[in-house]
Amino acid sequence: MDNTKPFPIHWVSTPNSPEFTLLSWALSHSSLISLDAEWKPTTLSPSPTTQLPNSTELRSFPTVSLLQLACQLLEPPPDSLISTKCDSIVFLVDLQSIPLDSIYAQLKQMFVDHNVLKLGFRFKQDLVFLSSTFSAFGCQHGFDLVEPFIDISSIYHHLQQRQSGRKIGKNSKSLASICEELLGISLSKELQCSDWSQRPLTEEQKSYAALDAHCLLDIFAIFQVAVDKEARESVTDVNVLGLARLSLGLTEVLEKPTACERIVSSRVSEASNIVRATTSSEFFKNEFSMDTVVSDSSCRNTVHLGDSLSRIISRYGSKILLKESDRKPRNSKKKGKKQPTLSLNLKSKGADGVDDWQGPPPWETLDAGDGYPKFLCDVMVEGLAKHLRCVGIDAAIPYSKKPESRELIEQAHKEKRVILTRDAKLLRHEYLLNNQIYRVRSLLKNEQLLELKISEDQLMSRCTKCNGRFIQKPLSTEEAIEAAKGFQKIPNCLFNKNIEFWQCMDCNQLYWE
Repeated sequence: MDNTKPFPIHWVSTPNSPEFTLLSWALSHSSLISLDAEWKPTTLSPSPTTQLPNSTELRSFPTVSLLQLACQLLEPPPDSLISTKCDSIVFLVDLQSIPLDSIYAQLKQMFVDHNVLKLGFRFKQDLVFLSSTFSAFGCQHGFDLVEPFIDISSIYHHLQQRQSGRKIGKNSKSLASICEELLGISLSKELQCSDWSQRPLTEEQKSYAALDAHCLLDIFAIFQVAVDKEARESVTDVNVLGLARLSLGLTEVLEKPTACERIVSSRVSEASNIVRATTSSEFFKNEFSMDTVVSDSSCRNTVHLGDSLSRIISRYGSKILLKESDRKPRNSKKKGKKQPTLSLNLKSKGADGVDDWQGPPPWETLDAGDGYPKFLCDVMVEGLAKHLRCVGIDAAIPYSKKPESRELIEQAHKEKRVILTRDAKLLRHEYLLNNQIYRVRSLLKNEQLLELKISEDQLMSRCTKCNGRFIQKPLSTEEAIEAAKGFQKIPNCLFNKNIEFWQCMDCNQLYWE
């Protein structure tokens, strides 16, 4: 974290504050805003839906406690708002203190402002929880659209593909891994599961939350440089063909004798991309570079995007659009459909009956010798393994990154595990029907744990990193500090707290509640 450029952090907890005024100014003077949200980790055991104070509807999603916005400013803030000159600024909005209706309209407008590119890292779940939190407190229907939007995981994929020079499959690297690879910084995720509903937050929590949002701007900057370089190279390539006149149409370009050998064989779409990439400042001045524009809904002045961002949005921009089904827990029952029960044996219907489980769940008769089941999470639910380990369940992942079905079965049979998957095709293999396998239906990790009816009896007894067991005797703070030397960093905020530490017997990783 020490390698990052310092940036101002502002805590926003009341609308009648200089921080709120600065936030309002920044939202209308930013071309790029990265988003993140934090909430208190929910209990893993099923609980009845409760109604929040002053709310208008029943809630089942976690309540977002903190919203982080990192703004890339178009111009320095006025001296009357902030004394320090900066080109980016981070706001930590305390959603537990600030009246949500005081900021709802500004956020909703920013989410759909076409002159502001929004960044996030797998932000859809954050948006679902954020929308649920605001709608629960009377803010109409919450949020349902973020546009234009680019996911940092997609940016990383594009960078990797450009570097390798060939198409590569998408990966599921964590934000911490991407930061370490691209920025050379260590983004500790140890505070991610801390209690974000407690007040006041520790300085370590605030720093973590701010960096979690600001690092997205830094990653995007690397991507922007790469895209701009590619655009300049495209301009050079086309100028070599003698096509300096940028007013030529696509048909004329294809008909030019000097261009025939290089372009005619290409697809029309490729030629169109070349022409669009060579369109210099004259085009963007006409189309994108007006000084200001008045927004349709709130008369807020926003400077238009520049050439570079406009080019990136046109090529890589997307959106997050929440459907009605996104606003409901995925494991809720649907009308007209029979809710399947957990089981091992399938009806002999062939492919049409693969979802109809009968009898007890497959893990009721298969355990690790301690009364608890053992699972093998395939690549589609690999992230679930870490969550299962958090509650003390023995959860392994495949030996290889792209295992064949038979390899999964052999590993499950050898280690006496139940295969967990979301791949319906696996259930159609005849040789799988007599093996322990269960198709997970929920998408969110907490809902998957509820679906599996996992107990919390063994909470924090297994290493989430390597699946090893913890030592039976907890460590004191002094013992943990000694064990962590040269291996793991313990946040300073824990030193003055009377808490217990646990250590994995296999990889020596330290944990605390």
